[in-house]
Amino acid sequence: MTEDKPQPGDEPTPSSEELRERVEATREDLGETVEALASKADVKTRARERTTAVKDQVAEKSTQVRSQLKDKAAHAAHTVHDRTPEPVREKADQGMQAARANRGPLLAAAGALIALLVVRRARRHR
Repeated sequence: MTEDKPQPGDEPTPSSEELRERVEATREDLGETVEALASKADVKTRARERTTAVKDQVAEKSTQVRSQLKDKAAHAAHTVHDRTPEPVREKADQGMQAARANRGPLLAAAGALIALLVVRRARRHR
């Protein structure tokens, strides 16, 4: 039971050019490894990159959600408009026109109501 293992010294001696190529390849591999380790050790940069990635994801998701909400709101508005009887729509339009025509007094009344609520709340917490 003899095995055909190459014995040390049986392989041909590499030429000096082959040795240089091996050394250069080893240097390149080592350089890439060092760069990878250095980038992993740079916590600030990794944190910034992660933060940027999360910001991008949030922006993309919020854009999608905003678009979905707009679509649903438009659909709901059309549904309500279609199901609302004509006399009710006319009264609502008249009310909106009256509110637009009397915007100043309406805003003053709303401000007075808010001030009254704030004062009442402040008195309760004393």
